Amino acid sequence: MDSAYSPVPELNLLSELEKRLDGEFISDGFELFAFGERKHDSWSDAPEFVEAFLPFAEATGSGSFYALWCVDDRADLATLPVVVFGDEGGIHLTARHLRDLFCQLASDRPLSVDWGDAYFAEYEGYHRERAGAPQAHETYVAWLDQHFGLGAASDPNDLIKAAQNDFGAWFETWIAPLTQKG
Repeated sequence: MDSAYSPVPELNLLSELEKRLDGEFISDGFELFAFGERKHDSWSDAPEFVEAFLPFAEATGSGSFYALWCVDDRADLATLPVVVFGDEGGIHLTARHLRDLFCQLASDRPLSVDWGDAYFAEYEGYHRERAGAPQAHETYVAWLDQHFGLGAASDPNDLIKAAQNDFGAWFETWIAPLTQKG
């Protein structure tokens, strides 16, 4: 029996790390949930919309979540763009691929999402003060370097801009007719 978290090796490694950290967050508001769980089907009933996203993690403590956008039939799912569905509205590109998201998470800044925008805000939270929280994040940063040779993005919003530059026009053109309410 295959006990892998997902069909994405990078996410399987991250799932193993989360299990070792026993409930401590690797980054503010981020936590994996059941891969592919259909949390987005209330946003549109168009089958091509529902099938185009693979949700995989909470993005904020308030219900926003990350999903891979299946822009094409590429075999390596880790190279798909990452979007965030906002708990208060909005669907936005956040990363060109999982490794960009991993670098954003290493910055440990909270993601803010609304109808108009998604961005990483300056840190104002409390989770680093809890016992185990700073160590969990430090363990994640070391994990990121060990497995991918990557570190924290100096400004995680630059990676959002890169995703927008690469996929923004395509995403907006594709999603608009699927999410408009008549």
